[in-house]
Amino acid sequence: MRVLLQRVSRASVTVDGEIVGQIGAGFVALVGVGHGDGEEQAAWLARKVAGLRVFEDAEGKFNLSLHDVGGSVLVVSQFTLYADASRGRRPAFTDAAPPEIAEPLVERFAQFLREEHNVPVEMGVFGAHMLVEIHNDGPVTILLERD
Repeated sequence: MRVLLQRVSRASVTVDGEIVGQIGAGFVALVGVGHGDGEEQAAWLARKVAGLRVFEDAEGKFNLSLHDVGGSVLVVSQFTLYADASRGRRPAFTDAAPPEIAEPLVERFAQFLREEHNVPVEMGVFGAHMLVEIHNDGPVTILLERD
């Protein structure tokens, strides 16, 4: 599994003209699922996201976690994180897990954040065409991966 994590001041997801998820300060987690991924990867990534210290303290150092700043996470499925653009001009997505495997794992990742780490979570809509508005704060963008 891969999570492209962006620290945000605010973010939202719109589907068919309707906002389906929005947060204030926190993270947007763009989540991709690969072949062979399972609950172990989802749990590890949720733990990492919940505890990652990339929010600034009073001295401007990355010492605070999501809990310390009272932040939320907007989870958006993103199979394109598994794009292979090494050949030609059109990326291949053969390394991405099929929807019947990916969707439950994205949901499970969000559930781990909520239930195991007490993090408020909003969601995009799996498989939908989403307009994601991200106000990247910093900018801070971190790629997390767990094979």
